[in-house]
Amino acid sequence: MPIAHANKSFMPDAFFTSSKPRKRKRTDSGAKGSSSRSAIKSSRKGPPQGLAKHGSSKVNNVQKTKRRVADEELSEHTDEGEGGIDDMDLRAEEEDLGASGEEDDEETPAEKRLRLAKLYLESVKESLADGEFDAAEIDKELISARLKQDVLEHSGKVHLFVADSVPTKVLRTRGHRFSVTSAVASESGKHLFTSGKEGAIIQWDLATGKRLMTFHKVRPPNLKEKGKGKAQVDLSVKGHTDEVLALAVSGDGQYLASAGKDRKLVVWDVEKGEWIKAFGGNLGHKDTISALSFRKGTHQLYTGSFDRTLKVYDLSPSVMGYVETLFGHQDHILSVDALRGETCVSVGGRDKTVRYWKIVEETQLVFRGGGRSRIREVMDGGLRGDDEGDDPDEGIEGARAAETVKKFIEGSIECVAMIDETTFVSGGDSGSLCLWSTLKKKPVFTQALAHGFNEVHSETEGLIRTPRWITSVASLRYSDVIASGSWEGDVRIWKLDPKLKSFSLVGTIPAPGVVNSLQLLSPPPEFFKRSTWINPSATESNEQDSSALIRKGGTQPILLIAGMGQEHRFGRWLNLKEGVVNGTIVVAFSPRTLP
Repeated sequence: MPIAHANKSFMPDAFFTSSKPRKRKRTDSGAKGSSSRSAIKSSRKGPPQGLAKHGSSKVNNVQKTKRRVADEELSEHTDEGEGGIDDMDLRAEEEDLGASGEEDDEETPAEKRLRLAKLYLESVKESLADGEFDAAEIDKELISARLKQDVLEHSGKVHLFVADSVPTKVLRTRGHRFSVTSAVASESGKHLFTSGKEGAIIQWDLATGKRLMTFHKVRPPNLKEKGKGKAQVDLSVKGHTDEVLALAVSGDGQYLASAGKDRKLVVWDVEKGEWIKAFGGNLGHKDTISALSFRKGTHQLYTGSFDRTLKVYDLSPSVMGYVETLFGHQDHILSVDALRGETCVSVGGRDKTVRYWKIVEETQLVFRGGGRSRIREVMDGGLRGDDEGDDPDEGIEGARAAETVKKFIEGSIECVAMIDETTFVSGGDSGSLCLWSTLKKKPVFTQALAHGFNEVHSETEGLIRTPRWITSVASLRYSDVIASGSWEGDVRIWKLDPKLKSFSLVGTIPAPGVVNSLQLLSPPPEFFKRSTWINPSATESNEQDSSALIRKGGTQPILLIAGMGQEHRFGRWLNLKEGVVNGTIVVAFSPRTLP
């Protein structure tokens, strides 16, 4: 009989276990059932070689039993004649891991992946069978399509397209006296928030279009102080005292952040409709706050301001405080966007740069827009062939093209939206939409004059044509749908190609006025079932139609939310009154996945 050594306290790993048969007498309790792990290993290594006395399975001459309690003691009936403690496999058997999500210390990576895959398949079957499909319809083809869709969503390569026809499901809200500066909806589709130049914030029920609550502009308590820029920010005032220019809703729908010309960042409780806290002074911006964006899935908030800085705040209930300030821009920051990673992108107006911020590494990538410059070409790696005069004809054509382009050189980058963690799109005052990648310092693709020309008749100059600048841009997260807005009366929908090298126009949506805000959102299926403006009557036929749509497309419809106004949100350069209403337009699309 072998003798156990005192220093042999480690547990053998499955990878280093020898093929020497290890015998261990089984108790009657271990023969009542076979574990899922034994069944899995049997199917992977081959059929069982034989059965033990008590009915337990034997794999590769190693007998294993299922123990119901992890810390169960060895049976007192162990036969000492069949081997000592050194010949025993002392690893604790797991319970049925296929039915439980609990981990085990001795679980190998392959077994963990298999267990998680089983749990995921069960959740897919349950979600497909939960009021949407019959049990008979949950077959391999349906599950395979769902798994493929989930993989595409996770990789950020879901390819959607919008029908060419104008959608009929449209919700319009009116409630602001002046132009709507921002319109955002929660990811659950429960609430819609809009802000206006009059300083009010309105909360709407997105499913019905009804107004729920209004946060009015607060009159500042001290009116004797002159000069808004020199006046101290009063953080005790529970609200805004000037125009509200930016809104952002946290991913869980718990917090609403608002900011504007009063240089205050205000945090609101969405469910209670109450003021929580305001940031300003030493921990706030020194000028107008123009842009807000929550990091997806967290309470981390990024803010951009006319003071040329970005600030990071942690709005978690246990923290609710300022984190740090990011420096780099040389002009007013006009737009900020972020996704899941600890990164964000911002545009600096007339410094003509898009900056990609790596928060943890405390670094930034600078992408320069604007027109082509001979000096910049030399600095970036030399002149092109036509500049060097290799071909006289090409040189003449290049000069003519340059002369044409000079009229529309980009002087300011106005807006930006992230598509995935490394791809984003920007719009400028030259009317160009630019697609960027973090792997290249120049735009991957540029769509010139995306919204056409603005024509003005002059008595002395005649017809003057200038490009309409891009006032707002948005993307459906991790997808290939992009929306851009200006003031020609339409919101334009663009589709990225599968390789993310270019994009093309898919369709337009009538939207009279200046598009000050855009958002693309994919709410859960429950929203479309209870939405009265999408489904006027909650009948069985409508539910069947929506189920058929989900079954065909594999994806839920998406919402486009546009904040419209007679004026631009930052100024009064434009004043469109004919047929223009200060309000919000919400449009429901029904995309489908491309084969």
